[in-house]
Amino acid sequence: MRSVRKTYATGSVSVEALRGIDLDVDSGDYLAIMGPSGSGKSTLMHIIGCLDVPTEGTYELDGVDVSSMDENQLADVRNRKIGFVFQQFNLLPALTAERNVELPLIYAGVKRAQRKERAEAALERVGLADRMEHRPGELSGGQQQRVSMARALVTDPALILADEPTGALDSVSTNDILDLFAELNDAGRTIVVITHENDVAARAKRTVHMYDGMFRAKPTRELVGAAK
Repeated sequence: MRSVRKTYATGSVSVEALRGIDLDVDSGDYLAIMGPSGSGKSTLMHIIGCLDVPTEGTYELDGVDVSSMDENQLADVRNRKIGFVFQQFNLLPALTAERNVELPLIYAGVKRAQRKERAEAALERVGLADRMEHRPGELSGGQQQRVSMARALVTDPALILADEPTGALDSVSTNDILDLFAELNDAGRTIVVITHENDVAARAKRTVHMYDGMFRAKPTRELVGAAK
C-alpha cells in the first residue's frame, strides 16, 4: 500500500478512516494489525481483502494493482488471491464440512471431481479428515474454525486474511488455531490477522498498531503494499 486514504461521506460530513497508510507485506510474512474501535483497522482490513477500494493511494496484491478495479474484478481477486477466516466462521449450516470448503471452487468454476479432491486435501491439512461429512452444528467451535481455514486454503491464495479469528473460541481452541496459523506460516503461507488480543498478536512475526487511521509508530522494519 502506498499513501492509502479512505474517506466516507454522510451528507455534508466526511470522515477520514485511513490517513495515508504505507504498508508492505512480503511473501511468507505473518502480520498482526491491532487497534481500538474506531482506529481504522476494519477499514484497512476491507481494503486489504478487496472488499473496498481506497479513496486515494494505491494497493497492489500479488503484483496486481487492485485500487481502481470494479466490483466484478474485485470479486475475482477475492476468490483467487485471498483466503478469508472470520470470527463467526460463516459456514452454511445445511452443508457438510467438505461442501462448505468447496464453495470458493464452485464460484471459480472448478469441476466437481477436482473440487472434491482439493476440499478433502484442505480438510486433511487442518486435521479434519474424519469430519468431512459433518455439518457445522455437529462440530465444536474450534472445529468449525478449522473448516473455515480449510475453505480459506482451498484456492491456494496469495494471502490468508483473518478477522478476529479466535474471538468466538475458548482458550484451548484458540491455541489450536494459533498453532495451525504458525504451521501454515512455517510452510510459507502469508498471513495477516486483525485482532485486539495481545496473545494472538504475540504469535505473529510482527505487529502494527493503528490509531485514528494511522499507524501509531513506525514498525520494526519498513512496511507498504504487496502480499505475494
